[in-house]
Amino acid sequence: MSKSALPRRGLLVGAAATVIGWNTAGRSWAVAPSERTAEGVEGAGGTEEAGAFAALPRLDGSVVVDPGTLARFGGDFGHLVTAAPRAVLRPGSVNDVAAVVGFARRHRIPVAMNGQSGTGTAAELESHSSYGQATAPGGIAVDARGLDRIVAITPGRAVVEAGVTWAQLTDAALAQGWMPPCLTDYLHLSVGGTLSVGGIGGAVQRFGLQADTVESVDVVTGTGQLVTASPTADRELFEAVLAGGGQAGIIVRATLRLVRARERALVFNLFYDDLGLYLADQERLMAEQRFDLQVGDVARNAAGTGWRYKAELVAHYDGTAAPDREALLRGLRCNPAETTVVDQTAREYAFRVDGFADYLKAAGLWGRPKPWMSLFLPASTTETFVREAEALLTPEDLGAGLLLFYPFRTDRFTRPMAVMPAEPVGWHFDLLSFPAPGADHAAALRRNRRLYDRAVALGGKRYIIGAIPDMTRTDWRRHYGTRWADAVAAKRRYDPAGILTPGQGIHA
Repeated sequence: MSKSALPRRGLLVGAAATVIGWNTAGRSWAVAPSERTAEGVEGAGGTEEAGAFAALPRLDGSVVVDPGTLARFGGDFGHLVTAAPRAVLRPGSVNDVAAVVGFARRHRIPVAMNGQSGTGTAAELESHSSYGQATAPGGIAVDARGLDRIVAITPGRAVVEAGVTWAQLTDAALAQGWMPPCLTDYLHLSVGGTLSVGGIGGAVQRFGLQADTVESVDVVTGTGQLVTASPTADRELFEAVLAGGGQAGIIVRATLRLVRARERALVFNLFYDDLGLYLADQERLMAEQRFDLQVGDVARNAAGTGWRYKAELVAHYDGTAAPDREALLRGLRCNPAETTVVDQTAREYAFRVDGFADYLKAAGLWGRPKPWMSLFLPASTTETFVREAEALLTPEDLGAGLLLFYPFRTDRFTRPMAVMPAEPVGWHFDLLSFPAPGADHAAALRRNRRLYDRAVALGGKRYIIGAIPDMTRTDWRRHYGTRWADAVAAKRRYDPAGILTPGQGIHA
């Protein structure tokens, strides 16, 4: 085909228009000759300014621009932001990502990896960011589902492509007697997606974030280079991409640490009506390392007159050698009459959220707007913040959702871009709301901003998955603190054209 063979724009009707190149003059995609075209897309044949056509590199997969695909990649799990790409890469290999990013860099086209997480049915696959973080407005979205291969599982180690979900990895590892050390609560999330933001779960007190369990990553930088990075090779890139929000590179493959799987999980639910007692007991349990997993949440009490606190604690074991329940609970000041204990398989506990997700889907809430907010608070000001938040939050703010609330040790967070409060102990405050139809989402976003500003004033940080509106460069500089210069330097070195993951809104 001639470089000048590009006609005027038309209306795309084809089910899966395949891109063959880029019109550098009109900044629009060129599709295969037999396909009819949409606004922003050119077909082949006809005439166009000489030299205006840049052919895509040869790919194992394809770049498509059909309206249905673009619409699917234009939103995310939060359903608060719509920012459609103008093309979607369905990679057939890791090399496809490198080739397309290199092409995008030359033509200044934004690119973002989109995890397309979910249980596997087409209707449920979507980015699980909550405020447009994984969108590529007007650019190229990379469908992580094209990179869903578990490369190898060996003793103590797994090598996986970025689109593999933690659910897939967990089952594959369990089949060989292993387990990822730290799992998110909802497992149907892509490995690359959670590593890019950190990845938090109930074993954070022992193992840190999921990003802390990474031995090496294969990364496509903003220049289109495919680089293997680790603590001993390209360490600067390794530290920039783990919990880095996709600003310095796109993770396409990861080597992860595994731990020996245990057979069963003894799950304790302890209830408190007093915030001070809850804080003290949770921190004591963490310091003594009585349990393997330790989370908790906040909910309205039965009378609807206030808040109560639940500690969810897990002790793993094998065979019939169940741990001593009395010893595990000794000295705690919860309400013993309400304590519950469930003995289940380790896999049942790992996949425990699936049932709750099924309920939310059946209730029609899964696909509705969700103004989530996730914060990290220093222990010294946690009680102050929570009491202020409780005075502001209503049952309608939670809806059918929940407020996760549990401690962690900041020395377990080793990746520099995962910034934490400057104290030995912090608390995760994670508002996972599922509001009823008709809720005022604009008001909820204003509430999130108010709580975020208060948390920052008290020494807190944000987890970058949440919906915090109107983040400015000053906000980001304050968020990263002493790491800001490192974040800026990494962005300029590895993404000099500034094309990667614009939806994060990080003004580096």
